[in-house]
Amino acid sequence: MPRRTPRTILDRLRTPRRFPKFLKSASVCVLIAGLLSPITQAAAAPAAVTAAEDHCGGRCSDILPPGENGNATLAEILLNQAFGTQPSHAEDQLAPYGKLPSGYSALTDAKINDFFNNASFGVPSDQVASTTRPAGRSDVTIVRDKKTGVPHITGTTRYGTEFGAGYAAAQDRLWLMDVFRHVGRGQLTSFAGGAPSNQGLEQEFWRNAPYTEADLQAQIDDATAGNGARGQQALADAKAYLEGVNAYIDASDKGRYFPGEYVLTGHKDSITNAGTIEHFKLTDLVALASVIGALFGSGGGGEVGNALSLLAAQSRYGVAEGTEVWESFRERNDPEAVLTVHDGQSFPYATKPDDPKGRALPDAGSVTREPLVYDRTGGATASAATAATARTTATALSAARRGMSNALVVSGEHTASGHPVAVFGPQTGYFAPQLLMLQEIQGPGLSARGASFAGLSMYVELGRGQDYAWSATTSGQDIIDTYAVELCQDDYHYLYHGTCTAMEKVERTNAWKPTVADSTRAGSYRMQVYRTKYGPVEYRATVDGKKVAYTTLRSSYLHEADSIIGFQMLNDPDFVKDAGSFQSAVQHINYTFNWFYADSGHTAYYNSGDNPVRAAGVDPDYPVRAEAAYEWRNWNPGPNTADYTPASAHPNSVDQDYYVSWNNKQAKDYSTASWGDGSVHRGNLLEDRVKKLVSAGGVTRSALVKAMADAALADLRAEDVLPDLLKVVESSPVTDATASAAAGKLSAWAAAGARRTETSAGSKTYANAEAIRIMDAWWPLLVKAEFEPGLGSDLYTAFTGNLPVDESPSAAHGPTGAHAGSSFQYGWWSYVHKDIRAVLGEPVRGALPKKYCGGGSLGACRDILISTLKEAAGRTASQVYPGDDQCSAGDQWCADSIVHRTLGGIKHGPVTWQNRPTYQQVVEFTSHR
Repeated sequence: MPRRTPRTILDRLRTPRRFPKFLKSASVCVLIAGLLSPITQAAAAPAAVTAAEDHCGGRCSDILPPGENGNATLAEILLNQAFGTQPSHAEDQLAPYGKLPSGYSALTDAKINDFFNNASFGVPSDQVASTTRPAGRSDVTIVRDKKTGVPHITGTTRYGTEFGAGYAAAQDRLWLMDVFRHVGRGQLTSFAGGAPSNQGLEQEFWRNAPYTEADLQAQIDDATAGNGARGQQALADAKAYLEGVNAYIDASDKGRYFPGEYVLTGHKDSITNAGTIEHFKLTDLVALASVIGALFGSGGGGEVGNALSLLAAQSRYGVAEGTEVWESFRERNDPEAVLTVHDGQSFPYATKPDDPKGRALPDAGSVTREPLVYDRTGGATASAATAATARTTATALSAARRGMSNALVVSGEHTASGHPVAVFGPQTGYFAPQLLMLQEIQGPGLSARGASFAGLSMYVELGRGQDYAWSATTSGQDIIDTYAVELCQDDYHYLYHGTCTAMEKVERTNAWKPTVADSTRAGSYRMQVYRTKYGPVEYRATVDGKKVAYTTLRSSYLHEADSIIGFQMLNDPDFVKDAGSFQSAVQHINYTFNWFYADSGHTAYYNSGDNPVRAAGVDPDYPVRAEAAYEWRNWNPGPNTADYTPASAHPNSVDQDYYVSWNNKQAKDYSTASWGDGSVHRGNLLEDRVKKLVSAGGVTRSALVKAMADAALADLRAEDVLPDLLKVVESSPVTDATASAAAGKLSAWAAAGARRTETSAGSKTYANAEAIRIMDAWWPLLVKAEFEPGLGSDLYTAFTGNLPVDESPSAAHGPTGAHAGSSFQYGWWSYVHKDIRAVLGEPVRGALPKKYCGGGSLGACRDILISTLKEAAGRTASQVYPGDDQCSAGDQWCADSIVHRTLGGIKHGPVTWQNRPTYQQVVEFTSHR
């Protein structure tokens, strides 16, 4: 089937041909001329920003494509769609970001800012583009620099500073903020249109966080009340921030320079200006936070899928042997896994109990998913709409969360300057406008520059302070458990501590009509979730013949606002002063992240998240009976609180020789919820390169950037698994001409570095293109031929449900979809690596209990690899890369390319693939307070 990039909201505006023909006529000039006449935003005369105390010495840089400006008027949207013109600062960071793959080999420290922005505090007077006093306030200014248009917010009062932050956020991301507050509330289609992708998006997030307005407000109240003075300050900051947002809404509405998407989606009239842009309120921030937390910071789930594959393994091999096989593929604590904390420390969490208690495995064939969508009409009944529901349901219920993000941090002991060097950032996907936005914020108790999620930018969430920088990667440890609640009376009552209790039904009804932005025919549907004290119902089944509902309980459920305190601390120069205080700050973040820190003399790491203390004997990998004996320790279902593991039990470290993270295993004995932490992981791409640099010593910023950039182009399968595959293939002379030629091409590619890179900058043709095509075609063929005969079709299929076989850059499957950059997070590379080495007779730690390739026979394994290699070599480029709405069939470069998915009316062209953070910092502090 042709691949499709996930299309959201205004993707129908992606190409000029989708516009009415009148836009291509001369009348477009008249229309645009009229639209360019609204009152422009008032700005004061440019003035320099006096820099706050800055200890980076010009050695802090950052980048966030495509550009800072994520708002566009209707006129700018029409010009972009008709002629390709870009609003100011809409994509001026895309070119430097996109040219690193072809330019990193010659990188020096002096050239870093050819590919990054200077992230020093302040703006020199000759670089000031504009100075705004939002709403005429005298206690805050927003200065924007000429190069990137990033807002530098300076306030003399705390209120004014946060007011300015809200105003600047709305200037740059108002439409996006509005989109995501509706996503979080499960109301996107009613706001932006009924496109199937919009239906899927709101369903995915509302399923995991089906909050009522009262729930949202309660989370604000609890976060405020439970955090003393800091909680009160956070509430005051949020209120000031929203007043700034709403001041911009009023000003842009009056001046008619609001985002043009409001017109295209029918919320405003371009002629009369009739219509309303709703003000933001505090509960919108919680709705926004729930989306971000679900995307990047909530590890766990998937216990029902685990149970189904365990049953399949036991059916194939018997209980004892089947369990052994299952555990070997699960790789909970693989001894060959790359670790972030590699100094031998052990942090046991979510480990397999010796004597499991309370396990609630379903009866064979009894599991059904709980429906979410009901009463479809019109455009909600189309096949594309139902398919979107199926895809997002699978994503929402999987433990294979969007991992992404990476970090490379080297201690000063191993650098040329004697100061730590860090290259790190979140890999949040590619959108237009971007989910993140850059800002500098300076005011009482606030001093930072960096990135924040749009609508939550009252604080910098990832960035730098006066003499320190910090970043995060998704960690994925298990904070979600599945409970089997026994039903009573009917399907909508359950036993809670022996009492038959009614489930709570929460509903959301959405309806839409066609608009200029989205021509999906009018339609509607109702989303329905049943909630229990143990969380929302996700599946129904029978256990030992009794009806149950499987529910998911997440420790951060009903606590989406709690992390605000940690971010507040990170922005406070009077709180974060060293590695220890940094770790104290991020301990207040309840989402599952790996946090990294660097200042002029020290580095640090801490794994955050509210890790629940489970009852003795409970195995977190499987559903557990909903009984008091198996609940989280001291769990209170009302506010969903429990005992959590202490900070010392979380993986943490100070001044290790180096840290790497690419969503790999954190530390010895620390189990993550997703599968795939084995001998080959994309974290190895960083580990191998950074370890080599550290061994040589004298690491510089440019050397660490080179290591990141080189790993960003590497094909993990080809670098770490292909050499062993070729050992088997070439263990005897290859007599088949086709297979021999294919093996030769693959060998040459591996010898050249196994990179997916252009022949020259902008060529849009890969070097070693034939080898790459063969590898992309071969991998799924060889995995199936290697494992399915031994596992059997049922178990093989079940295991592929736990862990996808592949996630190449051109793949449209997996958590990220096509054209998303992030690749090689989930796949069977470790299984192949261990199995092939075992067949070759090489030592394997944590080996699979059986040899699968050819039943363990080297000759039979070789026959399988050669036959599948020959088949792969015969696949044409058009078959391997079938084309989609972005690319023609057979266009290999385009199939891999990164596309910024439109969340508004402005589109951008594709850029060459790189597996790299979206927002990225390069930092080296030269002094300390």
